[in-house]
Amino acid sequence: MDLATLVGMLGAIALIIVSMLMSGELVMFVNGPSLVIVVGGSLFAVMAQFSLGQFLGAVKVAGKSFKTKLPDVYELIEEIVGLADEARKGGLLSLEGKEVSSDFLQRGIQLLVDGHDPDVVKTMLAKDKNQAVERHSLGASIFSKLADIAPAMGMIGTLIGLVAMLANMDDPKAIGPAMAVALLTTLYGAIIANAVCTPIADKLRLRAAEESMTKSLIIDALLAIQGGQNPRVIDSMLRTYLPEAKRAVEAAE
Repeated sequence: MDLATLVGMLGAIALIIVSMLMSGELVMFVNGPSLVIVVGGSLFAVMAQFSLGQFLGAVKVAGKSFKTKLPDVYELIEEIVGLADEARKGGLLSLEGKEVSSDFLQRGIQLLVDGHDPDVVKTMLAKDKNQAVERHSLGASIFSKLADIAPAMGMIGTLIGLVAMLANMDDPKAIGPAMAVALLTTLYGAIIANAVCTPIADKLRLRAAEESMTKSLIIDALLAIQGGQNPRVIDSMLRTYLPEAKRAVEAAE
């Protein structure tokens, strides 16, 4: 579970709710027509820009980005170097059935054990990596669109509320509900865009970059193992994926 995303989003929403409670009763910030305009309008407007499969897939990808945590790079390097040492001593077949921390690494090991050429291994794994990155990037695009459209739908709701208010200036009882629609739609649009959709979109972009880096590391490692390189050489090569300030520290340990 990615606690940073969960705590960040829930914290932002909680502070907004607390502010509402400090301003009065929470129920006065709940308005059905405003929710319909902003939530329903935003979802359908974004759905029109993508296929149904892409739209629904974005929700699934977003959920995985919260639940799934990528392997720690340091631990992954140590694990791979251990695999390289075993392969150097007992051959690639000694890796068959070996339990590893990453499904992607497991698929790569199986390709090595099956005796595929290095070009085939690289092509198949690179395709897998690119597809995963594309899924995250598409999900980020969809949530970015939601973040753009929600405030616009809020403005539409505001205009609807203002028109209803001006059309009923002679009826004081109708002015209040119309003004509520006018103001709350803008509020809902801002909350959805800034507390929900933008954080999810940015997290998906970050997840795409992290996954691309991690899988590139694994691909380079597997090709080096297949080529019979010394585990120490592989270790040095993989440490280039670490931040420069941490390479020397990790090497010293």
